[in-house]
Amino acid sequence: AVVSTAEYGKAVVSTQSTGSFNTLQHYYILNLIEETWPLLKEQQEFVKKLQSEREKLQVLTKEFQKFVSTRQQFDAQLNENELVLSEFNRLKSSAEVFKLVGPVLVKQELSEAVGTVKKTDYLHQGGTGALRQEHLHLGGK
Repeated sequence: AVVSTAEYGKAVVSTQSTGSFNTLQHYYILNLIEETWPLLKEQQEFVKKLQSEREKLQVLTKEFQKFVSTRQQFDAQLNENELVLSEFNRLKSSAEVFKLVGPVLVKQELSEAVGTVKKTDYLHQGGTGALRQEHLHLGGK
């Protein structure tokens, strides 16, 4: 029978052309498994931890995107209210003001319209304060 020899690390493995394993080959394979098994377990634990952290990051990313969207809506509403209030300040007290209710324009007193916009503006500013708190909370994560 023909014998070929190959060197793997520290062990020398000989195989016969028939393909059968000898005792040295078994020893080498068992030794290799024993050396790499703890590394494989560490790798699996690391991958599990990494996947867990990735899931946490995805949750935080969704929360942050929701926060940004809500913040943009509040900012747009605040800017619109400020624009409306500045326009109301330019009007004379005798000016007619109309409010859009569904598809219909309804006449409204100027003082009532100003009060409604200021109240809405106040509520939005309170909402912005709550958003700031949420932003601080998200920043802590």
